[in-house]
Amino acid sequence: METLDPIDLRLLDDFQRDFPLVERPFAVLGAALGLAEGAVIDRLARLHAAGKVARVGATVQPNTAGASTLAAMAVPEARVAEVAAIVGAEPGVNHSYLRETDWNLWFVATAADTAELAAALDRIRTASGLTVLDLWLVRAFNIDLGFRLTGGAQAMPAPRAPVAVTPDPGDRALLHALSQGLDLTPAPFAALAARLGREEPALRDRIGALAAAGVITRLGVIVRHRALGFTANAMVVWDPPADRIEPAGRALAALPGVTLAYERRPVPGVWPWRLYSMIHARDRDAALAVLAGATRLPVLRGVPHRVLFSTRCFKQSGAQIERAA
Repeated sequence: METLDPIDLRLLDDFQRDFPLVERPFAVLGAALGLAEGAVIDRLARLHAAGKVARVGATVQPNTAGASTLAAMAVPEARVAEVAAIVGAEPGVNHSYLRETDWNLWFVATAADTAELAAALDRIRTASGLTVLDLWLVRAFNIDLGFRLTGGAQAMPAPRAPVAVTPDPGDRALLHALSQGLDLTPAPFAALAARLGREEPALRDRIGALAAAGVITRLGVIVRHRALGFTANAMVVWDPPADRIEPAGRALAALPGVTLAYERRPVPGVWPWRLYSMIHARDRDAALAVLAGATRLPVLRGVPHRVLFSTRCFKQSGAQIERAA
């Protein structure tokens, strides 16, 4: 991996969340970094072009606006490229990975609603002729993923207590736009407000309210971890007794090096695993060291688990919250 310029590294490390909700946010970042506003924008544009930054924008709590699910397929080795292309052709598929397991092709599918999501999964089933496991989210313990790139394994920030917010008809379009990314211009919220036909101050206030409510889980620089050297991406699935899922999920979410933790609905007789955790590390030894720490947690001691390292990324983009054109 190319070594990052120290200022680039600070830009990616310090601004993955809590992006300033002001007229000129990149000027605020510049003041913190000792850079001119234009230099910040140029650096982000360069990092985006190099594939190290996905966007400056938002991640959205699953199933609060639109619908999403994690899905898996058992694809014969000779058909991996073909089936990955079928999956990736769906506009709502925003993440797609090959993993080391019999159910080897994994993807996240998003849509405007559950009916559209089901239709997308059906199209993939029909086009591929293969079974698609729909692993619906039951509850999230931590889905932030905005971890620092320096300093070794660290615990993810605990989720903030949400503040109630009344849904607004304009939220879907706003959240979709933020999931695709802000323009890298001096006044990105003004540009977004103009596209959506809204007033900029009210739009920024609404973004703040949605973030406080936990609908927006993170607003900031969304990085591509694999391109930044975090190539050991391990999904670890667990099967604790039902009464231990919540304490185990909370313990995993607080463990340094675990970047995601959530419960999903199993598929009886096919896929029994209900508790999921993600580990992003620079190499397998580092990832396995985090896993060893997880297995020593009292609530997970002796609990069956499987480790699914990813070997290839086919697609990574923002969520599809509005209906595809």
